[in-house]
Amino acid sequence: MSKRIVITDHEFKSLEEIEQIISETDAVLEVNNVTDKLSVLEVTRGADVVLIDYAPVDRDVAEGLAPGAVVIRAGIGYDNIDVSALRELGVRACNVPDYGASTVADHTVMLALAVHRKVREQHQAITKSEDGWAQAIDFGPLLDMADATYGLVGSGQIARLVAKRVQAFGATVIAADPYVDPAAMDELGIELVSRDELVQRADMISLHAPLTPETRHIIGYAQLASMKPGVTLVNTSRGPLLDTVAAAEALHAGKLGGLGLDVFETEPLEPSHPIRNAPRTLLTPHSAFYSERSQRNMQRYAAEEAVRACRGEALRCEVGL
Repeated sequence: MSKRIVITDHEFKSLEEIEQIISETDAVLEVNNVTDKLSVLEVTRGADVVLIDYAPVDRDVAEGLAPGAVVIRAGIGYDNIDVSALRELGVRACNVPDYGASTVADHTVMLALAVHRKVREQHQAITKSEDGWAQAIDFGPLLDMADATYGLVGSGQIARLVAKRVQAFGATVIAADPYVDPAAMDELGIELVSRDELVQRADMISLHAPLTPETRHIIGYAQLASMKPGVTLVNTSRGPLLDTVAAAEALHAGKLGGLGLDVFETEPLEPSHPIRNAPRTLLTPHSAFYSERSQRNMQRYAAEEAVRACRGEALRCEVGL
């Protein structure tokens, strides 16, 4: 009997890559675009493989899947999957962590530099001024990247690519990660420090940790208060790593130098959220992952994982082991 592969939701313009790879098997592909739990329960019932983007997969959903089913998150984070419940029910889960690491690293550094160099403020000063000009000194002080210490909260694949990019500008890089081998960091020219030391020393900080109960609001009121005046803070990882209300208050108080966000605690960003009107802020709509290459990679890696799941083979990126 043919295996059922169900896509609950996606944001691809086309599913050409997935459809091509799946067509080389006898599996049946069903495409939906639902994220509410009741609809997810309905469309995934009896499925052998489920590909998700934002759809939640909890115990209730897992109980309705076929025996030995596999859930694939077409992306890096998988906090919308109850991995513990799935394991108890014999359902495997995996993600696609490496489809667009370079793209996300590019976006992270773009935000860091744009915020640090006050690009938005300079643009607005020119467009709003009567004479169409502004004085560079009005946007200082500006620290040269060669004189900056760049802090990484987390040291995974994307963080290391960010390090490589900012090191090319001459920045000193430090990282906080309790699970990484210091020798591995040393080989990359990255100094491993505690989180407390990082927030006290860094001139620019970007977040690269997975979202867990322990990392939720890993940067909050206490950490923001410990930072140097004028620090640039960037988050392209998971929204709840940062207490965005605390960050907005720090921006209004002049404590935080600037903020670049591609991810938020709730998405879409609610109209009343104070970060919308915070000064020295640059926001992008969870788009750091996006490039033509990354989209092709994401589809291909997810589809290849689905084929392995249908064949009962070992998964390339199983989570929760």
